[in-house]
Amino acid sequence: MGGLLHHWRHPRRCYVICGIARSGSNLLSDGLRETGRAGRPNQFFFSEFQSFFRDRQNLPHDISFLAYVRAVIKGTATSNEVFGFKLMAGYLEDFLAQLRLTSAFGGNETSDLDLLRNAFPRLRFIRIWRRNKLRQAISKARAIQTGLWKVQPGKGETGPAQFDPDLIERSLRAAEEQEKIWDEFFARNQIDPFVVEYEELCRSYEATIRATLKFLQITLPRGKKFTPPVTKKQSDAISDEWERRYNELKTT
Repeated sequence: MGGLLHHWRHPRRCYVICGIARSGSNLLSDGLRETGRAGRPNQFFFSEFQSFFRDRQNLPHDISFLAYVRAVIKGTATSNEVFGFKLMAGYLEDFLAQLRLTSAFGGNETSDLDLLRNAFPRLRFIRIWRRNKLRQAISKARAIQTGLWKVQPGKGETGPAQFDPDLIERSLRAAEEQEKIWDEFFARNQIDPFVVEYEELCRSYEATIRATLKFLQITLPRGKKFTPPVTKKQSDAISDEWERRYNELKTT
């Protein structure tokens, strides 16, 4: 562990993508990652994923959270010293508590913003959100049923998708609660995040990625070509049908 800390140094800039389930965070983070200049953003600090990322970086499973944070930064920052990560509203408070418990970035008297910026220097905030909340809830309901959270080559459904208006309704309410968590976090810390709308990202993929890079003050090599996104839209005829059936139930 000493070796991990001995060679650690701050990246030149950090950023966090703040989202909720089915908000388009995969599409955005994949687009930024593919540039080769914006880190390799992922949910490194979600407790259920940490074992996977420890294994991928050959880290010991008994590594402290402090050493883990520093190892992830060092191991996933791009050559221009940019580090990015994703953070979902559902585990925001747990993540902040873990950072405080290290005592390396601040204590109970330290504001959330100062705590984060002590851990991730020059941290910038990107908020990804989805305008069509019903389609977002339908997407989450399908993912829960099928086990397919990211549509990409090599991944398939593990269960059937069946129209369930109660599950869609619960997904709608959960999205409202989680968006409120981000609203309150940004207001409390007087943060004005860069906002990416999922629908605009789908409509103007390259332009939106370039605008995000501009916000992050990251330049690309002249003539950089963008490849099609790895993450595919889940929305299809099934989504259309579920939206129609849900709206019909609500108007009867």
